Amino acid sequence: MGDVSGDRLIEVLATLASPHRLRVLAALTGGRAYVSQLARDLGISRALLQVHLKKLEKAGLVTAHLELSEDGKALKYYEISPFSLHLTPDVVAVAVTTLSNAGDGEADPKGNS
Repeated sequence: MGDVSGDRLIEVLATLASPHRLRVLAALTGGRAYVSQLARDLGISRALLQVHLKKLEKAGLVTAHLELSEDGKALKYYEISPFSLHLTPDVVAVAVTTLSNAGDGEADPKGNS
């Protein structure tokens, strides 16, 4: 993820702050999977899985591809988008300087409220 903006860092960390989404990513490390199979493997409903997959996709952590099976069914496959997050105090300090503060309801981190 290289030089990451504060807003991007918050988006990724917030997305990863869910046990369900971490389980989805862990399941996808074995390779791509379609929604129904992934839901069965994880023991959750397809509806709940879809919510988490959409958040992971929005954050750029997974990608989706629609494919037709041999019997003509449309299957939506998900796979992990390669990423690496190296979090250090210095990375956080740099990211904070780029925060937009949009919608956080807090004062500007630089004290410029």
